[in-house]
Amino acid sequence: MSNLTTRTVSATALALALGSALSMAALPSTAFASGDMEKCFGVAMAGKNDCAAGAGTTCAGTAKTDHQANAWKLVPKGTCERTVSSTSPTGFGQLTAYTAKS
Repeated sequence: MSNLTTRTVSATALALALGSALSMAALPSTAFASGDMEKCFGVAMAGKNDCAAGAGTTCAGTAKTDHQANAWKLVPKGTCERTVSSTSPTGFGQLTAYTAKS
């Protein structure tokens, strides 16, 4: 094989490996969300959310404030609505994004 062919094959292999790694990184939150875990809005600390919902957030680690109403954290199924949230109308986490209380 020539050097050019070897470099092309190596670059292609690297791109495929990177793509696979990125795809695998996205699987855990999806797998947990559908299994023993659930999304809980309003319980994450600033910068500690698992992902986002709504304006002002993009994904993991982007919550600007503690207990941000449109940012979620994965928690064990059945515990969300018993987890304290200072912004929630009920005082506890919510299974969907909500409008923070004043």
